[in-house]
Amino acid sequence: MMIIKNLKQQNMKLKNTILLLGVLLIFGSCQEKNVTTTPKIEPGMVKVTLLYANGAGKTFDMDYYASTHMPLVARLLGDPLIKYEIDKGVAGRTPEDSIPFLAIGYLYFDALEDYRAAFGPVAGEIVGDIPNFTNIQPVVQISEIIE
Repeated sequence: MMIIKNLKQQNMKLKNTILLLGVLLIFGSCQEKNVTTTPKIEPGMVKVTLLYANGAGKTFDMDYYASTHMPLVARLLGDPLIKYEIDKGVAGRTPEDSIPFLAIGYLYFDALEDYRAAFGPVAGEIVGDIPNFTNIQPVVQISEIIE
């Protein structure tokens, strides 16, 4: 009888230990998720905006752009690229207006020189991939972030 009681106590201790470890793992992962890993965009940085205008006969493969092209761009540009973002056009200004842009891409750099130095050597590979997702020649706007 004493052996059974000891086994039940050990079983209960083991369950409590496993429960405690589970709670600690969950708590630890929540803490990690709350730590911002997204780089902060600050005034003075440079944003390269890639505008893919909508129009008759224009096509755009958002899945390819998001899952293949932009990760390729990030890999090729390397550390000078601080962050990238993608917008998908969903509506125009009014319900009657079509979307002006099918997609807009953003590339963030600390300085214009960082962008130029990173893009120059890999420009051919990046531009060469454009026909894989669109027949649109993007309009490129390079801006300094004010706020």
